[in-house]
Amino acid sequence: MTLLLSHPTLNANSKNLVTGLLKNKLLFKVKTSIAIFPNQILYKLAGIPKLKDLKRRSLDTAWKPYTKSRSFYELGRLLSAKLNLKFLIQHEEGFFCIDRVYEKHDHWVSTHLIKAKKQGLLGVYAYEDGALSTFKAAKKIGLYCIYDLPIGYWKSARLLLQKEFDTNPDWSNTLTGFNDSPQKLQKKDAEIALADVVFVASTFTKKTLEKFSGQLPEIKVIPYGFPDVTEKKKYEPLDNRKLKILFIGGLSQRKGLSYLFDAVEEMQNEVELTVVGRKVVPNCNVLNVALAKHKWIPSLSHDEVLACMRENDVFIFPSLFEGFGLVITEAMSQGLPVITTERTAGPDLITNDEDGWIVPAGSAEAIRNSIVKILKNPQSIERVGLAAQNKARLRPWSVYGQEMADALSSLKIL
Repeated sequence: MTLLLSHPTLNANSKNLVTGLLKNKLLFKVKTSIAIFPNQILYKLAGIPKLKDLKRRSLDTAWKPYTKSRSFYELGRLLSAKLNLKFLIQHEEGFFCIDRVYEKHDHWVSTHLIKAKKQGLLGVYAYEDGALSTFKAAKKIGLYCIYDLPIGYWKSARLLLQKEFDTNPDWSNTLTGFNDSPQKLQKKDAEIALADVVFVASTFTKKTLEKFSGQLPEIKVIPYGFPDVTEKKKYEPLDNRKLKILFIGGLSQRKGLSYLFDAVEEMQNEVELTVVGRKVVPNCNVLNVALAKHKWIPSLSHDEVLACMRENDVFIFPSLFEGFGLVITEAMSQGLPVITTERTAGPDLITNDEDGWIVPAGSAEAIRNSIVKILKNPQSIERVGLAAQNKARLRPWSVYGQEMADALSSLKIL
């Protein structure tokens, strides 16, 4: 047992990494904020309707001997959101904001490394915004520092998205990443500078790190896995009906939303657009006007998302800056063909016009042309959708976990 994995909220990729580490006997400990196992108090609290989201923090019982948690700040964040106490979760300032959750978790992990090293720990695996204190403490005692960058480097994000303020100013207030303080951005750079190796999930994310001004550590690209393929999609003919297009994601211009809306603006007699996702800000007028023209669903459970994917014809994810885009793999696993941009994991997952389509980011015309091509050749929906689902079968999450374990095993410290 050699690696400690630190992640405050344990998303899908970190959970599947833990599974891979456990299987290959590389896991020392998992440290997170909320870890729920059967018969615990939190497990029972998750039965309360307003606290049902806690069920998402339920973990495999096999993890229990390896898992340590400290839940105060994350529980406070979740409750503050439920009770609409926005001042408590205000960006970087609120007592229970996500930044505070990561900071406190990072500090907590850092204080236990000396004892862990004596017990056989060789390295720490931590994620963006939650690694600085851990890495500083690890370096002092000779532990290996492994960094995971899930989204993309912030300087590249600002360079690529800055033009949106000029070309789409009405959408600019949805670009909330520009609200990060200089202190937070400096912390991101310090984390990268301390890392011995960086793991990313797409070639695009690796490319964004070219804007890092310091000495870059080794970068390894290992794409995430696909959800299990469990159902076969039924492909309905386009005879006498509209093409059903789906978008799922945060309602921000970072996702390229204006270009999607512009692409379908003159096609409403031919296409039907469904948008699933929460607004990142409540007061973007152009977004509100656009949503009124289409079917908008603010939120769906994960199972409902997958069902919604099976009910549509094409998934469009026109993101301008995306570290990966898990909705891409989810759609492909459901047999739903995907149109996405080169600024996602699309090029790592999709062979253009075989199991999906790649279009240039920031181009309504390119999106429109892809839609027109499908309308002229509707049989391509089933051809591409089935090919996408076949690709999903070849790379389940277990493959990601094993590839990560193999890559970590190959590091010199292990």
